[in-house]
Amino acid sequence: MSFSSFGLSEPILRALDEKGYSTPFPIQVKAIPAVLSGKDVMAAAQTGTGKTAAFLLPLLQRLASGSKVKANHIRTLVLAPTRELAVQIADSIAGYGNYLSLKSSVVYGGVKINPQMMKLRGGLDVLVATPGRLLDLFSKNAVKFSQVETLVLDEADRMLDLGFIGDIRKILALLPKKRQNLLFSATFSTDIRKLTDNLLKNPVQIEVNPRNSAATSVKQWIYEVDKKRKSALLSHLVRNKGWERALVFTRTKNGADRLVRKLVGDGISAAAIHGDKSQAKRSRTLADFKANKIRVLVATDIAARGIDIIELSHVINFDLPKVPEDYVHRIGRTGRAGSGGEGISLVSADEIKLLSGIESLIRQLLVREVESGFVPTHQVPLTRLLKLRPKKPKKPKKPKLKQEQKQGEGRKTGSKQKSGRNKPRRGGKSQGTKKANRTPRVRGKQKHDK
Repeated sequence: MSFSSFGLSEPILRALDEKGYSTPFPIQVKAIPAVLSGKDVMAAAQTGTGKTAAFLLPLLQRLASGSKVKANHIRTLVLAPTRELAVQIADSIAGYGNYLSLKSSVVYGGVKINPQMMKLRGGLDVLVATPGRLLDLFSKNAVKFSQVETLVLDEADRMLDLGFIGDIRKILALLPKKRQNLLFSATFSTDIRKLTDNLLKNPVQIEVNPRNSAATSVKQWIYEVDKKRKSALLSHLVRNKGWERALVFTRTKNGADRLVRKLVGDGISAAAIHGDKSQAKRSRTLADFKANKIRVLVATDIAARGIDIIELSHVINFDLPKVPEDYVHRIGRTGRAGSGGEGISLVSADEIKLLSGIESLIRQLLVREVESGFVPTHQVPLTRLLKLRPKKPKKPKKPKLKQEQKQGEGRKTGSKQKSGRNKPRRGGKSQGTKKANRTPRVRGKQKHDK
């Protein structure tokens, strides 16, 4: 199947050809016809599988043949949870619509509002916005919603969680009741699905991968390590594993800044992006990382939904996220568009509940390892999934006739066979003894900590 089979216009097909797009991804095959038909859509697919194009291409097709937009009005509203993701979507619109006579722009907080108000004066076919800044613009009468035909919530799970639900409800109350609604994300929790019941009307539901699953092209494992030695282990891995470019996630902004200072002190080029950094600083830092001027980019979850970097090979969870779904989005920054990648987590004993939540969400046991020289004093306990791992089936009893023949030899039959609670190991191998269960494989030659 090719993109031309969807009936997309020649200007859009020309732009796709220039980008080297030839065969649509599964999410695009299912979503593009549904969006073109004007139906509400709720679509879930792994990160890096073409979700943005899945809704933008049909929207641009419909907008190109629609009515003219009035001053300060917009026809399509795309909401995104972070500035980085909003900019990324706006760049995609500019690329896909390069040969279309459509007007689009992006607005977000952290920068002056007046230039954004000026862009809205002539009206826009597509506006990409973060919720807070959009409400600021509305309060200044800079944007009007009566012409809105389609609402898109990108990374809809984050848009509808407790941190955004208040702003989202305010925005929904301002929009025309008759409109198309599109929700796209890599993860949809049960609670989020309930919240969308009143938003969507007979939606087309699309899931091209198991719910809340990580991309199969990403290899995932954890290093068990004491909390106080995480930064030293990260420096060791970056220096000795040949990681030329790694995206590292921390839980807090202060933690990101501390880690950057540690890495720079160890001679590793690093920088941080988080909510306390100005938009200009964040943009420069991200550009330097993409240009390989920075070896390690340390970020809070603000970057999990808005970083699209070609050939990013490693994503490191320095701290496990408190929300399990964020793990999927974090490691989704690598392994994009079918390329390979590695998602690695540094896990200490106090993070066992977070690890258990992640493994339950992705329905997968993460391989455990210990790096030579960093054997933890406090081992990471077994997770619930490991404890509930099914036992090996008992061997079938031998036929009764054979049992009777061997009674004289005093042999017992039907004895129970024990099975150990094995931790997963790379390569799928496991050891059957209790000792092996408690000792992760140590990479490299064993050394004693000094």
